[in-house]
Formats: sequence, C-alpha cells, structure tokens
Amino acid sequence: MTTQTDHVDHELIEAAAHVARTRCRGDNHTMAAAARALDGRIVTAVNAYHFTGGPCAELVLLGTAAAQGAYELDTIVAVGDRDRGVVPPCGRCRQVLVDYFPALKVIVGAGDRLRTVSITALLPESYIWADHQLDTEQTESLSTSGHQQA
Repeated sequence: MTTQTDHVDHELIEAAAHVARTRCRGDNHTMAAAARALDGRIVTAVNAYHFTGGPCAELVLLGTAAAQGAYELDTIVAVGDRDRGVVPPCGRCRQVLVDYFPALKVIVGAGDRLRTVSITALLPESYIWADHQLDTEQTESLSTSGHQQA
C-alpha cells in the first residue's frame, strides 16, 4: 500500500529542475535535489558522481541542509539533468532518508502522474537504524549486569 498525499510541491520540483539545468555539467553532476525544510526554506544540491560511488544529490542535500541549519525536512525531490524530470531515490538514498527523516515525503512519478508519497512507502518493511540502537541507560544496564555475571 502506498501512502499518498494530495499535494505535490511544484515549487520544489522547479527549484530542483532549475539547479539541474544551470548547475549540472558533464558526468560529475547529473542530478539535482531540492527539499523543503519545516520552516519553509528550500535547500538544493547536486550529486557528486565518481566511479567509486560518489554521493547522490539527495545525500549531498542532507549535508547542505545541516550546514544551513535546516535540520528538519518535510519533502524532497530529485530531478535529472537534460530534462529527464523527476527521478525516484535509489535504494541507498531511501534507506538513509528513512533513517534521518522517517516522516519525510518524497515526490515521485512523471508528467501528470506526479505524486507525493511517504519515504516509508518507498521502502516497505524498512529497517530503521534508530529503532535498533540501545539508549544510554540500556547500554549501562547491560554493561553492569554483564559484569555482575562474570
């Protein structure tokens, strides 16, 4: 089941498309991403392709947003250069996005089929890294109980 919202943020798509048209040059930068922060700001970034697996535009955007003090993102979209339009996030990006922002919305689709879905809809039965981390109290308790058994 895909969780879909009615609203598609066309301003966000245009922001990513503008960056793709004006900043993506050659094979090193082929994708642009834009995200809307909870405070309404739009943050943009481009990928840094490298044959060793450089970061996608969505991952570069996470660092760019943090550097600008935008720590809570609402919606994200990626757009390809050469007028390729909206491109859904790859598997690695889906996992990172769900770990950083489990309530994030992602714009996917093409043409009149553009839609906004939750990141969890793009990664069903996802492993959420934070859900599997022990908090400090649990770690100390396990450490203490482990020492008592020895």
